[in-house]
Amino acid sequence: MTAFSSLASAMVKIFYRDKATLFFTFVFPLMFLVVFGLLFRDAGESRTEIGVVGDGPVIVGLEQTGALELKRFDSVDEAVRQVRDGELPAMVAQDGDDVTFRFAQSDQTQASVVSGIVTGVVSHVNQTATGQQPRYVLDAANVEDASLKPIQYITPGIMSWGVAVTAVFGAALTLVSWRKKQVLRRIRLAPVSPPTVLSARVVVTFGVAIVQALVFVGVGLLPVFGLKLTGTWWLAIPVFLLGILAFFAIGMLVGAFCKTEEAATGAANIVVLPMAFLSGTFFPIDQAPPWMQSVSNVFPLRHMNDGIMDFLVRGQDASALVVPCLVLTGFVLVVGTIAAKVFQWED
Repeated sequence: MTAFSSLASAMVKIFYRDKATLFFTFVFPLMFLVVFGLLFRDAGESRTEIGVVGDGPVIVGLEQTGALELKRFDSVDEAVRQVRDGELPAMVAQDGDDVTFRFAQSDQTQASVVSGIVTGVVSHVNQTATGQQPRYVLDAANVEDASLKPIQYITPGIMSWGVAVTAVFGAALTLVSWRKKQVLRRIRLAPVSPPTVLSARVVVTFGVAIVQALVFVGVGLLPVFGLKLTGTWWLAIPVFLLGILAFFAIGMLVGAFCKTEEAATGAANIVVLPMAFLSGTFFPIDQAPPWMQSVSNVFPLRHMNDGIMDFLVRGQDASALVVPCLVLTGFVLVVGTIAAKVFQWED
């Protein structure tokens, strides 16, 4: 127990005395949370602005959709000129029963959205004018909490990535540095068993990751971002802890093979950085090609992201723990066993 506490204490001191490590553990990943949080803070509240001329049921219907912001003009020519100059994506004019719709082909995405809204409103107005009852009734609703904001989706991914970086780099660089400086050799002569060394490093990694998570969640909860811990968020804890172990095992494996800190840093980057882009950290992986989604299912970060998202955002019950926990546990056992087999006290 004395050897364990001494090792853990030494690792903690080395950690907080290294300013570069503190920067890449807390400040660097937190920068992404702040930047993305501010960029997408009002993403769900923005409305497309279009020009309108005249009055009538169609103009009223467009205003009532809540999806468009109407900018009024006195003449059709003036509104069309704004669209042609790229100031507006489209314009609608109503004069009696005549409705004019003009859009900018250069912005096909917004033009398609506005065209769909205008077509729907005109169809509804025509049906109302004929007095016919609709044959089909659409029941549309958001399946998630309407209060959810982009920060709810940003936080889990970036937090998982930050923890992954800390666990992999911390384990790999510590092992390489201590072996290079003959610290592991002196510990072995003490003697201290490999499980004691590894468990001390695991405890430090857990402690740092928990502090990271508290900082991330604390920043997200600030009014400027508006993070809300909805649903069964506490069920994300097992996924979070298993994710830490999975990336610690990767770090130990990297540290076992690399001979220098530079090599360990490069190898850790090769492992973690592509995994971040293929696991939904910075953009939804659901929009990626099918083959890329299949590849991402191999990575522990994908299951850590999805597992935390299921509880922090979607309010899933305990049954959603099965897949991410089984995958992460299997990853820990396989990679951890390999890392233990190739563990070296000295070069």
